[in-house]
Amino acid sequence: MKRLTALIPNPKSLIPVVNGLVAAVVAPACAVCEAVLDAPLSGCVCRICWAAVRPITPPVCDACGAPLAGRRQSLIPNPQSLCGWCNGHRSPVTRARAVGEYDGALRDIIHAFKYDGRRSLGKPLAMLMRTRGADLLDVADCVVPVPLHWRRQSARGFNQARELASHLGPPVIDALVRRRHTRAQVELTADRRRANVLGAFCLRRGWLRHPDMHGVKVLLIDDVSTTGATLESCATVMRTAGASEVCALTAARAITRRGLSPNP
Repeated sequence: MKRLTALIPNPKSLIPVVNGLVAAVVAPACAVCEAVLDAPLSGCVCRICWAAVRPITPPVCDACGAPLAGRRQSLIPNPQSLCGWCNGHRSPVTRARAVGEYDGALRDIIHAFKYDGRRSLGKPLAMLMRTRGADLLDVADCVVPVPLHWRRQSARGFNQARELASHLGPPVIDALVRRRHTRAQVELTADRRRANVLGAFCLRRGWLRHPDMHGVKVLLIDDVSTTGATLESCATVMRTAGASEVCALTAARAITRRGLSPNP
């Protein structure tokens, strides 16, 4: 029996062989750069494109998570380092973090995930979010995905924020509803994005005045943060419902002049 068992190959040892066969016969292309995948069993994006993702690294604003221009990372991090915007702007979102800048490879990966229906990218993106937002996930009682309007979700087939949230660990609470079919934020100028989502979100009917919301630490989840207007609109609803703290974690964030303003 032992001799027979020894003849059975380890499934892991077959992975390179199967990868080679699939690459040679099917020649699947990377969803980002369109190069032939050398390890198609590992996903639809090649290792080079994943390696090209530019992470947001310290020093960052302790509130919004934007890089702090003109600051050198000290040996003793200052937890009160704020960008110029957060110094003068009170947000319902206590802290926000993102994996990287919404540009280059990360932007292309998110586009493939969201617009090309590559739902398999949700898990590896969420793994990056788990690493970048570990401190926020550790204290969160639940994660709340930013909802899509039902028309947009029906057309897309899934909610990308919900897909990301499902791989992060804490309980996923679908407490929010998008009650207005708003224009996509990327289509608008920065000064119109806040007005676009004003009043666009509300609590799902079953969560109205829900006693379990009081004192809860909520972590909002979305794929991209541009000006932060969508996250702030959702956070306002959650705080009104009784949440003690609302933070946010996204796969990417747009780096603007606002976010790069150093703390005066």
